[in-house]
Amino acid sequence: MKKLLFSALLFVCFSIQAQMKAEDVKTFTLKNGMKFLVVEDSSIPNANMYLFYKVGSRNEYQGITGLSHFFEHMMFNGAKKYGPKMFDRTMEFNGGANNAYTTENVTVYTNWFPSSATEVIFDLEGDRIATLSIDPKMVESERGVVLSERSTGLENSKWELLSQSVQATAFQEHPYHWPVIGYEDDMKNWKQSDLERYFKTYYAPNNCVTVISGNVKFDEVKRLAEKYIEPIAAQPEPPKVMIVEPPQTGERRILVQKDVSTPSVMIAYKIPATKDESYYALTILSDVLSSGKSSRLYSSLVDKKQMATQVFTNFGESFDPTLFGVYAIAAAKVNENDLEKAIYEEIEKIKKDGITENELQKIKNQKLMEFYGQIETINGKSNNIGTYEVFFGDYKKMFDAPVAFNNVTVEDIKNVAKKYFTKSNRTVGILKANTEE
Repeated sequence: MKKLLFSALLFVCFSIQAQMKAEDVKTFTLKNGMKFLVVEDSSIPNANMYLFYKVGSRNEYQGITGLSHFFEHMMFNGAKKYGPKMFDRTMEFNGGANNAYTTENVTVYTNWFPSSATEVIFDLEGDRIATLSIDPKMVESERGVVLSERSTGLENSKWELLSQSVQATAFQEHPYHWPVIGYEDDMKNWKQSDLERYFKTYYAPNNCVTVISGNVKFDEVKRLAEKYIEPIAAQPEPPKVMIVEPPQTGERRILVQKDVSTPSVMIAYKIPATKDESYYALTILSDVLSSGKSSRLYSSLVDKKQMATQVFTNFGESFDPTLFGVYAIAAAKVNENDLEKAIYEEIEKIKKDGITENELQKIKNQKLMEFYGQIETINGKSNNIGTYEVFFGDYKKMFDAPVAFNNVTVEDIKNVAKKYFTKSNRTVGILKANTEE
């Protein structure tokens, strides 16, 4: 059985290599420092452009929290050539669509379009990078939008309220302490000078990695980049985030009260940044715990014991040491303390006995099939290439991922669980209704 599983794994690896190789990614860097990664793929008549700006809430400080997310909104509100609402209208007129997201670490803009519209997309992006309008009237309008988004999110989402509270408790000095959306008082009091300085610093071309995949030609992409993007001046390198979170020396706990029908529990463990060698073992451990109905936490807490209605883990890429979160919503009449204890019991089993070879191989196959499925599409190509370039320091490391996953052993899983999933390294949040009269 193991030989069959291993053969399947090798087949996936070879399929990935046949589908796409490191040399299929062509690169160039403009004189202003913006790096481009290009994948020619004529399998469909479309293309995309992913712009990874290395700016997120970790680049903020108290007084200007929320600015990274705010500029995600402002980037669609007009520039010199394409005025208010014209970015979306022009893209839609040319058959394209777009999206964007902000995290603690990056702000990413995504454009999808027929390859015939490639020059228009370059014109749109060059315009807003070079001459984004930060008009005070537009600022006030968009300020109201993000303030409403903040209050609505906290009101309607158990996850949002609890995770923000746990994160603020887990990080006491590092800027991961505040939420991506920012603090309300800061959002109400951003100054025009704050906005202009932040945009100039972090939306500089030398602070961006751009990935283009699809029915494009490298030479044409380079020509358009030199025409529309290269004239934009580089800026001094943004200030580095120097704050290091002090070691946690004991369990931290926080109780959040809200009108909810059943309690929720979040347990967050400090783990290293993405570049650390433990990344692949932690990724597999996350899936062992909560991916699918056969996962450890789901099968135990939801299926067998019926203590939870939902359980999942939260673990993503980061530049600095971050959190591995375990989140569960209690079933009716289940006490939050019993649910928390049941989660620890499953974690302790892994720390003590590890996982089985079959369990590990199943997850490896799932991860590789997922990876293979992603890079079959131009969206998956651009997103993965950009992620590896930005968080791992080199897009070529993406092509090492199959081997890196395959090299993880059951002992590696046991070791990372023992190393990071300790009482003194965890922050626990409980969300429950206020029962006081």
